[in-house]
Amino acid sequence: MSGPHRLPRELAPGIFWLGHCLKVSHHGRPLHGYNSMYLVAGDDCSMLVEAGHPQDLAVLEGQLDELLARGLPPLRYLFTTHTEAPHSSGMGRLLDRFPDTVVCGDTLDLHLVFPGHADRLAPMNPGDAIDLGGTQFVAVEPVIRDMPYTRWGFDTRRRVLFPGDGFAYSHYHEDGHCGCFAEEAPSLALPEMTALFAELALYWTQFVDLEPYIARLDELVFDELAVSMICPTHGLPIGDIAATLPRVRDGLRLGGAAVQLGGATF
Repeated sequence: MSGPHRLPRELAPGIFWLGHCLKVSHHGRPLHGYNSMYLVAGDDCSMLVEAGHPQDLAVLEGQLDELLARGLPPLRYLFTTHTEAPHSSGMGRLLDRFPDTVVCGDTLDLHLVFPGHADRLAPMNPGDAIDLGGTQFVAVEPVIRDMPYTRWGFDTRRRVLFPGDGFAYSHYHEDGHCGCFAEEAPSLALPEMTALFAELALYWTQFVDLEPYIARLDELVFDELAVSMICPTHGLPIGDIAATLPRVRDGLRLGGAAVQLGGATF
């Protein structure tokens, strides 16, 4: 991974981005995507959002150790947006390494995957909150979801939204976008990259009217939560929501039109 910013990166006071690029080839160019984790530090304890993709676990665990060695509050919670492998595969290893932690969020079938840790699962429904000290981490409605029981998360002090697959897009490695905010990557073809991810991973978006979802997304982000930053699992963080969200909307619409267009080609 190369880019102007090394991970882990502090995106806002107490909000840290951990990640490692997954490289694939797309039309002959190296295309990167993230399976990110985020560390949310409160005054009393910390929470890790997502548990990592299997191939990234050694890198992610090293980044986590680096952050905790700085003296951040102890890790007490692991939040997973949903139980798909890129979001929860590292859960067992993390629970073994941090015996005082509890898993929250979408824990629907994790007792089957990690039966030795079934007593440390605490499912959260939208509106449920965990106090980290000076901030609460709240489970909120997942407007764009990958699985039926997906949960999004929201940090109340820094007003950061963690939407799992909700804002998913790749970036071209050669453009130096690794480790950047979306707004720090001016050549990022965000609508096309969002549409490509939606076509491949959020296939249902091609068979529904997306306008009610887009309207609900705007309502949640701007009216209900007044979000200041968006930290997706599979995309670059978004710091200027007013400028960048319209491009994400365009990408969802473009991906949703793929069936009528006979398949998207980018």
